[in-house]
Amino acid sequence: MGKKTENEMEQIRRGLEQFLEHEVDGLGEGVRPENERELFSEEQGGESLAEEEGEVFLPEEEDDLPEDDGDGLSENNGDDFPEDDGENFPEEDEDIFQEEENGRESFRKKESGIERREKRRADRSGGKRRENRTERNENRTERKAEKRDMGEGKKKKKHSGLKKLLTFLLILLALFFGGLYLAVGFVYDRMNHVQNEAGSGPLKENGVTSVLLIGSDSRTAGTEGRSDAMILLTISDRTRTVHMTSLLRDMYVDIPGHDGNRLNAAYAYGGPELLMETVNQNFGTEVCHYAVVNFEAFAGLVDAVGGVTLELTNEEVQWVNAYLNEYNELRGMPMETDYLDTSLSGNIHLNGAQALAYCRNRYIGTDFARTQRQRNVLSAVMKKLPGALVTNPGGLINGLFPNLTTNLTQGECMQLSLMAGKLLTYELVQDSLPLDGTYSNANIRGMAVLQVDFDQNRAYLRKEIYGEE
Repeated sequence: MGKKTENEMEQIRRGLEQFLEHEVDGLGEGVRPENERELFSEEQGGESLAEEEGEVFLPEEEDDLPEDDGDGLSENNGDDFPEDDGENFPEEDEDIFQEEENGRESFRKKESGIERREKRRADRSGGKRRENRTERNENRTERKAEKRDMGEGKKKKKHSGLKKLLTFLLILLALFFGGLYLAVGFVYDRMNHVQNEAGSGPLKENGVTSVLLIGSDSRTAGTEGRSDAMILLTISDRTRTVHMTSLLRDMYVDIPGHDGNRLNAAYAYGGPELLMETVNQNFGTEVCHYAVVNFEAFAGLVDAVGGVTLELTNEEVQWVNAYLNEYNELRGMPMETDYLDTSLSGNIHLNGAQALAYCRNRYIGTDFARTQRQRNVLSAVMKKLPGALVTNPGGLINGLFPNLTTNLTQGECMQLSLMAGKLLTYELVQDSLPLDGTYSNANIRGMAVLQVDFDQNRAYLRKEIYGEE
């Protein structure tokens, strides 16, 4: 009984050592010294250890244990030891426990060594990772700095290009306005300009620029003669319109400082200044500036733009030739100069002299028809004027301005030149005063005149020109 127990205990001890050694090898594979593995193999009788990690071989107990006599160990309720017969083995138990404790201590030491090596390896790899991360962060920072520098460089280039463009535009504007100022000054010197109190008001009043255009029958420059045509030119920023309003000369009006008379008598009494004052008083307008042109200026303006094409009846063609006789005599030309073919009608191209004769016709229709013909010519001229400023500026300067008299200052002429574009973008409206249904024919002091309802005509002008209800 004692011998069998001793063998069993020895077998258990060896199995426990083998188990502990294999467990340590499984945890520290690749770390354990090679000679230690060989020594362990020799103690096991030359048996080789499995190379696969975690694989454990235990000795087969059937080879060493005696054969079961049939009783089995099941009678011991699963215990590997027979029932204690009362004998104690203190020395053997102490040796076994000591060996187990030594095995545990060895395992703890090896495990601690493995942990330290793993920690060092982790520290080294972690250090490398930190170094790599630091390097990546530095590279990323450098790239961001490069991109920022490139972006700032692009912005600087953009700002630099914008500054160059603005500088170039400013130079162009300076050249344009400088050239325009010189051109206006050059033209202004060729005009006949006067300074008076009536022209002291602003060119633009309540968003409306107003100039009274006066056609004189004078053969020379100046304000002498009679007013053959009167047109109120207004440029309204409120209504975005350019109005050409003809004023019929036979209207009976109040003339400041004089008895009532026809409108054109105001020009004969006091020139363009008294005529402006009369218009403002009777129609409620705010006109402070005028331009007077004579026959030569009118004909020269039409020729400077290359003539105008208008629709004429055959009767109007006949009267054009009749008025040409007088004009040719005044300018010392043969009587039939610029005659039209009397068989013509429809759209006919007219030069300056022919257009002047067409406007002066008083024998076809009423005074309304006559003023309508004047507006037809001026409208055609205004449409061609922008192109003529480019293609024939010399013709405009020499043909028009020496025969023009105005109270506009050089600065105001500059303002008007800058408004030229509005003639193309604003609506062009033609009308005449008095309005239909607001007048009646009358005979006052032996004069055939038009008696006018000025209240209705004033209201019309305030609405159409100043945008007031």
